[in-house]
Amino acid sequence: MRDINQFSLTEAVKQSFRTQEGSRFKFLLETFIDHLHDYTREVNLTHDEWMGILNFLYDCGKISTPERHEFILLSDVLGFSALVDMINTRGGATEGSNLGPFYLDNAPELALGGHLAKDRDGATVLVHGIVRDTLGNALPGAIVDTWQADASGTYPIQEQASGQDKYDLRGKLTANDKGEYWYTTVLPKPYTVPYDGPVGALLRAGNRHAWRAAHLHYIVRAPGMRAITTELFFDNTEYIDNDAVFGVRKSLITKLEPVKKADDLGFPVEKRPDARCRFDFVLAPEG
Repeated sequence: MRDINQFSLTEAVKQSFRTQEGSRFKFLLETFIDHLHDYTREVNLTHDEWMGILNFLYDCGKISTPERHEFILLSDVLGFSALVDMINTRGGATEGSNLGPFYLDNAPELALGGHLAKDRDGATVLVHGIVRDTLGNALPGAIVDTWQADASGTYPIQEQASGQDKYDLRGKLTANDKGEYWYTTVLPKPYTVPYDGPVGALLRAGNRHAWRAAHLHYIVRAPGMRAITTELFFDNTEYIDNDAVFGVRKSLITKLEPVKKADDLGFPVEKRPDARCRFDFVLAPEG
């Protein structure tokens, strides 16, 4: 290697790894090295810029906790998350959208018709639909895992220092024998992504806004089916056309319909809603 130079270096680095020939890991690693080295040569990266990148990544790790993943946020604002979601959406299935930095996998069970928002202020909305497969068959027992911000645009997990339970506004519903799910919650508001860390600094440096369109988060699972991670948005709301993390898809936008006192909801609910919306989830088979 004594004759190595900036062009032969890339191949030398790849050859230094004893990865299994033909493996997916070998392909991913070597392609990453190729692109990283090509980028570095293309922009003639300086020492100060190189150290700036490393310090930025260090700061992302330093501010991250089990309840705030700054690297997911970075992935979101760069469109990396959205691109992975788009590439991995299976034909006929509900489109994927951002997981976000605040997911917790052990949310409490919520009974069908239950109220997710407890005594929180804001407009109450009935969210309902059916979980199906790509052939249109209902998926009884499907798990609908949901979490969201409140009517002020804040996640309870962000307010633990003031006594908020991090599991508020989170719940897992089990679809009935017709694949139906329904519950009520508070209508969320738009909010800014966390702006107090290195990703916020990046947005400010790039003169970008940090606002997300109002949305509900979901992970939907059923035996034998490929789970989906997605979001549900509301028509004619702010930032629907310029969401900060590129999460909006046309197929994920639903319409809110007002509920009158005399209206038959069709479902037993814990709290009478002010509005309702329907969204059917579609899961593709595993494999």
